[in-house]
Amino acid sequence: MKSIDELAANLSFTTAKTGESRSVTFLPDPPRARRRYTLISVDDHIVEPPDTFTGRLPRKFAERAPKVVDTADGGQTWVYDGRELPNVGFNAVVGRPVSEYGFEPVRFDEMRRGAWDIDARVKDMDLNGIYASLNFPSFLPGFAGQRLQQVTTDPELALASVRAWNDWHHDVWAGAHPGRIIPCQLSWLLDPELGAAMIRENAERGFHAVTFSENPAMLGLPSIHSGHWDPMMAACAETGTVVNLHIGSSGSSPSTTEDAPPDVQGVLFFAYAISAAVDWLYSGLPSRFPDLQICLSEGGIGWVAGLLDRLDHMLSYHAMYGTWAELGESLTPAEVFSRNFWFCAVEDKSSFMQHDRIGADNIMLEADYPHCDSTWPHTQETVHQQIGDLPPDLIRKFTWENASRLYRHPVPVEIQRDPEAF
Repeated sequence: MKSIDELAANLSFTTAKTGESRSVTFLPDPPRARRRYTLISVDDHIVEPPDTFTGRLPRKFAERAPKVVDTADGGQTWVYDGRELPNVGFNAVVGRPVSEYGFEPVRFDEMRRGAWDIDARVKDMDLNGIYASLNFPSFLPGFAGQRLQQVTTDPELALASVRAWNDWHHDVWAGAHPGRIIPCQLSWLLDPELGAAMIRENAERGFHAVTFSENPAMLGLPSIHSGHWDPMMAACAETGTVVNLHIGSSGSSPSTTEDAPPDVQGVLFFAYAISAAVDWLYSGLPSRFPDLQICLSEGGIGWVAGLLDRLDHMLSYHAMYGTWAELGESLTPAEVFSRNFWFCAVEDKSSFMQHDRIGADNIMLEADYPHCDSTWPHTQETVHQQIGDLPPDLIRKFTWENASRLYRHPVPVEIQRDPEAF
């Protein structure tokens, strides 16, 4: 395994130039994409703007709250409780040449504005033909919100910072353009009882999703097999809050050896989705909480049919291991998997033909703006190339209906009928 923090700190990880010699080139705005489909993207990312926390924490934390400062070498960095977190951009590279792609940028003016400004984001969604988008946090909070909670040793400051981020996301990021952003909260990881209470509070104000770690044990927290997280999972099942497990939310990336080239980590990054799927399935959480909805974010769908086959093959092992029998589950692992898990496709053309086995109601699409593998600004055309020859009812499911149903995010009838209507 490779630490994502270590990868992000290694500015030679890609061929992009860094430091004083780095290039910053903005490509011209693309033309507005032809809108063949109404699209919901269930995986995009936020680069938190400098004013994310401004005025949202108690006054006593004013000096220790996350803030952006300029550095002596011309960059910008987050400072949180006296510690520098230098990667303000974390791969926010859309709108720039591939030759400049890396874990930078290190300044806000080196990013396309839509990475961190909600008004500009919605304009970029309009250019790309995306009606609604679910957005995950970026480097500062961590994909599961873990960095805000583990960088500081003061749990009161950590809690105030997580609450501030959620308030900002609700009021500004999702609130500025109603209907365009699916609200997704940070989970509180340091106390599952308080975390459960926060999930219920946030459900009442319109959050239908939470980002959680695919493997909290990798973050030094209790494992999902321990029963520790049951209060939070119960709250999610009770409120219909979708648990999103984004690849990399364990703070690490799959690898093989220390001297493996970066391509190995890049290609294997999706592999955490299949690992998390098996881990969560056999944790018993979906069996104890049958209404729990788990989305494997940015994990692709190419592995799903093969895993279902493997789960069926493993039925003969149940008597030997005893794990499944102890759960008292009347369904098979494959049946529970199909009931409780959803999947997100970026570019998985050959895999859509397996929709019957994967589950046509469990597949959604994503654009991954503003990261390097984003399909922006040609998501509409990419989707058309991959699923344009499928029956219309399947196309509707994959492009917006499944996401709208899972996240309880309604799409106006006029936009359902005509993707040019927004």
